[in-house]
Amino acid sequence: MTAEIFGAINEKVFGVWFLIGAALVFWMQAGFAMCEAGFTRAKNTGNIIMKNLMDFCIGTVVFILVGFGLLLGEDLAGVIGRPGFDIFTDYANFDWSNFVFNLVFCATTATIVSGSMAERTKFLSYCIYSAVISAVIYPIEAHWTWGGGWLSQIGFHDFAGSNCIHMVGGISAMIGAAFLGPRIGKFVRDKSGKVTKVNAFPGHNLTAAALGVFILWLGWYGFNGAACTTLEQLGSVFVTTTVAPALATVTCMIFTWIKYGKPDVSMCLNASLAGLVAITAPCDVTDVFGSIVIGIIAGLLVCFGVWLLDYKLHIDDPVGAVAVHCVNGIWGTLAVGLFATDTAPGYSIADSAGNVMKGLFYGGGFKLLGIQCVGVLSTAAWTAVTISIAFILIKAVIGLRVSEEEEIIGLDATEHGLASAYSGFAIMDVSNTLSMNVNENTDLGVSDYAQASPAMKEASVPVVSAPVHTDTGIHKVVIIAKLARYDALRKSMNDLGVTGMTVTQVMGCGVQRGSGEMYRGVEVDATLLPKVKVEVVVSKISVDDVIEAAKKTLYTGHIGDGKIFVYSVDRVVKVRTGEENFDALQDVE
Repeated sequence: MTAEIFGAINEKVFGVWFLIGAALVFWMQAGFAMCEAGFTRAKNTGNIIMKNLMDFCIGTVVFILVGFGLLLGEDLAGVIGRPGFDIFTDYANFDWSNFVFNLVFCATTATIVSGSMAERTKFLSYCIYSAVISAVIYPIEAHWTWGGGWLSQIGFHDFAGSNCIHMVGGISAMIGAAFLGPRIGKFVRDKSGKVTKVNAFPGHNLTAAALGVFILWLGWYGFNGAACTTLEQLGSVFVTTTVAPALATVTCMIFTWIKYGKPDVSMCLNASLAGLVAITAPCDVTDVFGSIVIGIIAGLLVCFGVWLLDYKLHIDDPVGAVAVHCVNGIWGTLAVGLFATDTAPGYSIADSAGNVMKGLFYGGGFKLLGIQCVGVLSTAAWTAVTISIAFILIKAVIGLRVSEEEEIIGLDATEHGLASAYSGFAIMDVSNTLSMNVNENTDLGVSDYAQASPAMKEASVPVVSAPVHTDTGIHKVVIIAKLARYDALRKSMNDLGVTGMTVTQVMGCGVQRGSGEMYRGVEVDATLLPKVKVEVVVSKISVDDVIEAAKKTLYTGHIGDGKIFVYSVDRVVKVRTGEENFDALQDVE
């Protein structure tokens, strides 16, 4: 009797956890939205938020009507489930928990595609192919594994979706991005059409992207752990789900640090997701050693995937979804055949005859690995064919891509009538890809201002004086400098006794540009850099002292460290407003 009571309690507890896990997976939609928005440009943020909202909402509609039956309906020849409307005709006995759980997983598959096709896809076209994925493509292939279909019958194992969700979403994303073509300016081609340069489009908000990754990581504990049925199994899944992404991120950090000279922030964020994707299929059947190796390889694969798409396949993937979900979805699924061990709690992988199968590295031979390969190839083939048909039909009927003008303006304005997703903030896109003929030899050879010759000082920070009509002894000095030098410049002015100044943050370019830095393995060609414009008006303080102090502060030994403009104030006009007098200074420029 006691065992029966504890069994009933255990069943209820894990039933509640099952729904909590579903809620965590739903919360991952917020993570995908933040990640995708952060990795792309500000002018498309509203469009991205709308797409991530609608893929779940549209997915819910079609999953009710078609998808749920195809996924979990009565098995028909191991290929599809029998479509049905039990949710309408027999609601009292409907499996509500299973419906919600599988719905949130279905929505995840659709939202993966959004990132790779971001910034240039028609919103209507997105809604249509998102519905197709949720209604047909995902439910049928997921039935093969989780609905009693033919893959589950031969012993194929994908506990939480490396294959059924992530690889399917990643393949759809890659094919969709290929159909669309790259964003304007992503690739520079010569007259023969050969790509000669890959341009970087840095994400406008890495803070949002990082928040998205942390939300996704939290949600992944529900993604991987919700289907666990014992506390021991749940604990083991939490361990592997923590270890793999951590190792993937550390590996990526070390790799990018060595290869590019600095650890790449956005790549490391992608690596965390890559490790999570890779551990999703084997999370319940591997141990810590297996999860460590899986994570390390995932961290390298995500770097390889981004490089492959940019430099070899020339497919523009703004957020790295293909490298994260497709490449590591395949790796995670195959990793089951390598690292599955019966020491994992609740181990249950068996073939059609009921014989327990283990991974290659744990004495199980190639049998399980072969089955995993069959599962990957068959699912990939189904996905590639069906999503290609969907894209071809959509492209032929209504088109996939927005016009060139709409893309340049931004989809927030053209698709949604949204002036900006950041109302009240000044947004300037500095990630353009305009080419410049730049003199790279800006180093003057002397970094110490005291040792620099007058010619070096003038080359570094030239001074331009306007013609003087009437010398009133009052001058306005305008200093253009790097944003990083503002604090030092302000201090030097204060030391002179200049306490009043007008400061404006501006954008500008010159012979010094943001070259040499890498973003996701691509050199950033920034033609507009953040600058600061400081304006001061002096009379009692010598204008020469102001110029000298500014030049000394800005000088780093390179051409283009700053520029100084000096204007003589031609006259002073007294303006009376209320009880106070103000001096209005008119400049001769």
